[in-house]
Amino acid sequence: MTRLYGIPHCDTVKKARKWLDSQGIAYQFHDYKKAGVDAEALVRWVSALGWEALLNKRGTTWRGLSDTVKDSVVDDATAVAVMQAHSSLIRRPVLEKDGQLLVGFSEAEYSGVLLADA
Repeated sequence: MTRLYGIPHCDTVKKARKWLDSQGIAYQFHDYKKAGVDAEALVRWVSALGWEALLNKRGTTWRGLSDTVKDSVVDDATAVAVMQAHSSLIRRPVLEKDGQLLVGFSEAEYSGVLLADA
């Protein structure tokens, strides 16, 4: 099962969804805003990729956090807690397929993971 996590109105998520649809790849979309992201998924992603790869420090959500909260993010556990509380901090989209994870959208990376078996 291919699962795409993100926010529907994000331009990068839109590009990823458009590409998946154009390739005829079935996927399940998980909306961070409506459904959140469970701690188990975040822990799995952080274990595989590192919290630095997932935590978006460039967006308005990060800039809106207090310095105390920002300064508290120092390891996997604290990053997971902050991302779970503020799902907009998770880089997007996150694509998960058969244990493989991709963050962001790259046509070349998506092709390598999703079209390799075709």
